Amino acid sequence: MTEKILRQNHIFDTPISRGLFLCFFLFVISFSSSVKAQEVQASIDTTEIKIGEQITYLLSVETRENETVVFPEGQSFSPLEMIEAFKIDTSRIDDKLRLSREYALTQFDSGSYVIPRQRLLIGSREYSTDSFAVVVNDVVVDTTKQKMFPIKPSVEVPPSFSFPTWLWWLLGLIVLGIVLYLLYKSRQRRREAAQKLPPYEQALFELEQLDHSNLLEQRELKEYYSQLSAAVRRYLDGEIYDHALESTTNELIAYLEAERDKGKLKLESATIKRLKEILERADLAKFANSRPDVLTAKEDRSSVENVIKDTRASIPQPSEEELLKDQAYRERLERKKKVKKIIFGVLAVILLLSAGTAYIISTRGIEYFADTYIGNSSKEMLEGEWISSEYGSPSVTIATPDVLVRDITDTTGMAAGKETFNYGSLKNSLFVSLSTRPAKEDFNMDLAVGEVYNYLEAHGAKNIITKQEEITTINGAPGLKVFGTMTLELENEKPVSKKYAILNFGMGEGFQQVVMIYNENDKYAEEIAQRMETSVELIKNRKS
Repeated sequence: MTEKILRQNHIFDTPISRGLFLCFFLFVISFSSSVKAQEVQASIDTTEIKIGEQITYLLSVETRENETVVFPEGQSFSPLEMIEAFKIDTSRIDDKLRLSREYALTQFDSGSYVIPRQRLLIGSREYSTDSFAVVVNDVVVDTTKQKMFPIKPSVEVPPSFSFPTWLWWLLGLIVLGIVLYLLYKSRQRRREAAQKLPPYEQALFELEQLDHSNLLEQRELKEYYSQLSAAVRRYLDGEIYDHALESTTNELIAYLEAERDKGKLKLESATIKRLKEILERADLAKFANSRPDVLTAKEDRSSVENVIKDTRASIPQPSEEELLKDQAYRERLERKKKVKKIIFGVLAVILLLSAGTAYIISTRGIEYFADTYIGNSSKEMLEGEWISSEYGSPSVTIATPDVLVRDITDTTGMAAGKETFNYGSLKNSLFVSLSTRPAKEDFNMDLAVGEVYNYLEAHGAKNIITKQEEITTINGAPGLKVFGTMTLELENEKPVSKKYAILNFGMGEGFQQVVMIYNENDKYAEEIAQRMETSVELIKNRKS
């Protein structure tokens, strides 16, 4: 019947026409087979969520084993924000592969949204999914039952640990302080030791004090002889016999005679005999209540002084070899050597540091020395590890010294779809603010720049000078740069000269703005601002 109809319409009256029809028929069959071999499916687990809840977006592809599949990346789901893209799950169905990938999406503003169609690449072909309409509802809070709490402050992510330059200087000063303290204590101990008289001078001093004690006039003979014998015993204890204070009179005299007989003590027998008589008389006065007359006591005082002098003269002076055999003497010598080495080392370090500092300042300048060795926060930010991240919707990619933190205090701006991310504050040497907002008919760049100026003037900005020029981002997006200088006058602080730059971009889908404010005399902060400006990249949301 078909052939009859075709013949009636004279469509395939010739062999060429019938051949073209056969080719067309084979092409349709092959195309249908190819489409069937590569099926793309998209689905979402829900079409209605509350603010902050997640939607699971599932993409599935059936393809041949040798085909390459490229899934969507980045914030291609805007106006919804992609929180996480999960790993691709692979399964086999007969001679084909099924590749599945889930995406977690959310939105923090209530309203009706459309998840745009997503593009996939399978081999050299591009496929698009269906779009999905979703509703984001407000979270209704009954304040009569639910207690309200203040918004918690943002938590700063601690930077990777590293020793700042100023900390090394602080450690050096601490070590230097410890060394100086030890030297001071050592000197103090030497001074105290020097103030302590040697045994001979101490004995004569005690005898002199005894003469001024008035003990004889007061007939305090027991106390007088007690101090007299103590003075001579202390001298002998320090110079000859280190047990002279606790020994009895007979034991002490026996030791002196033995040392004399060995030749170690060149002391006359008469001197030893005289000392024995004085000590025995002192023992009787102290323990037997004997009361010698005053004349005898004065003679004994003179005899004790002569005994001390004779004893000192009889002590042979040790040679250097003998002194070196004495461990205490050797330890004293070692301590003196160590102290000298420490003093020399500290002085050498101080001289080297002083010479190095003077050389660096004279050749490089004091600013270079302060920035390099004392520390400069702006220089550390410039030379540190930078972070390149994507912010807001429409998205802006920018490299910064640290991650920008979402500002949750601007509730009015958030209600209008504005998202703001900040780093630092106006008080710091560097302040960065990045904001994005959806496109609106009643909003333009002049209003956005005016908002910045109103904010600055409300926070103490004076004498604002304005310039402007057209700029282009690294990916070719045009923008307007408004820049200049100003004076920031904060309460209870000196006025600070600042520079500022306001980068404004509008891509039809929305409006993006980057504000950078830094100290005018801080060359490192200016380099940071220039580096951030050249790193700005606008990501245009892909549409089907």
